[in-house]
Amino acid sequence: MIRSNAALAATVALAFAATASHAQAKPAMEKCYGVSLAGKNDCKAGAGTTCAGTSTTNYQGNAWKLVKAGTCTSIKTPKGNGSLAPKA
Repeated sequence: MIRSNAALAATVALAFAATASHAQAKPAMEKCYGVSLAGKNDCKAGAGTTCAGTSTTNYQGNAWKLVKAGTCTSIKTPKGNGSLAPKA
């Protein structure tokens, strides 16, 4: 019985360690306005809309998508680069 308890404890410890390292591996993200395609925004698409998937045009300036932190303003679209703030 002692062996099985030790094995169980080791398994649980490994599971916690794997979960902790996975959580740390996630990159930091930031909201990037004006880069999502119509209906593909993560949230916020201006007045009269609810949330995710509600943008009506490609690269809508007031709709955002989560992107890896530090990359937003370097994303190029036909309407200009991404923005960290809503675009007019």
